[in-house]
Amino acid sequence: MLAKDLFRNKDDVKTLRKAIESLDVKDINIMEVCGTHTMAIAEAGIKQMLPKGINLISGPGCPVCVTPSERIDDICNLAMNKDIIITTYGDMIRVPGTRKDISLEKSRMMGADIKAVYSSMDALDIAIDNPDREVVFLGIGFETTAPAAASALMEAYKRKVDNFSIFSLHKVIEPAIRSLLESKEVKIDGFLLPGHVAVILGQKGFMFLQYEYAIPGVISGFEPVDILNSLFLIAKEIAEGRGEVKNEYTRLVSFEGNSAARDAVYEVFKPRDDIWRGLGMIKNSGLKIREKYSRFDAEVKFKIKLTDEIKNTPCKCGDVVKGLIDPSN
Repeated sequence: MLAKDLFRNKDDVKTLRKAIESLDVKDINIMEVCGTHTMAIAEAGIKQMLPKGINLISGPGCPVCVTPSERIDDICNLAMNKDIIITTYGDMIRVPGTRKDISLEKSRMMGADIKAVYSSMDALDIAIDNPDREVVFLGIGFETTAPAAASALMEAYKRKVDNFSIFSLHKVIEPAIRSLLESKEVKIDGFLLPGHVAVILGQKGFMFLQYEYAIPGVISGFEPVDILNSLFLIAKEIAEGRGEVKNEYTRLVSFEGNSAARDAVYEVFKPRDDIWRGLGMIKNSGLKIREKYSRFDAEVKFKIKLTDEIKNTPCKCGDVVKGLIDPSN
């Protein structure tokens, strides 16, 4: 039996469903912060397992969804430079910019050199193999992907791979959660917290929910038993009037997290105010490459002027990440 099968056991699922149904909770909203949780919940049919009165709402944990369309325009404009190779995770290739005819896929059809990679180190290898071309890595993601990007950049610095740069669109999750809680645009009674982010931040990275907001939060894995157990723990806290942060994903997440990964991020990046699609400008929510590494900063190297102006588009990603509508809508 595979280890993950232990967390898909049908008997455990039934037991947890009954445990959740036994709780005295009514009309509560639990936000899954992470897009990976949203997908796992949909694939397992977990919403259909829950009793009426327990509502799951999606949050700002999908890096693709929260990237402003203007940033897609920026990278697509850069891609049309014949001396540049754009490297990116595959899920960004079809994401539209401010118009439907703007995307990396459309840029590729127009002759741009766009390469999908699995990691930032793959992008660095492409730069090493193409010394006569500029290679730009599109840095997307939260605390899970930022350490790898930082490591690639430090390696480029060490090896003097000066034709490599990163267009950093990395974001950090805590300021976005605070923004949602303080806006009070949607009622949030508890958080299903992202296990992979917590691997880096540790449980302590989410303790602000307990100490400052007294709102329940449970760090969860991504298998059905993980998620149902976490939802049970959240709902139980709500029923008992408690607001604590717990760690269900103990097989991978510690209280302290990965300090080496956080140190790498701090070495390369510094916080900056950043725009989130649907949430607007959030203080200290983005990661900017430090001056020490500025020659590897695509914004600096190619004089990209980031605009604070956000255009209205038909896309409903903003309403999804604020928990106002379901992704299926």
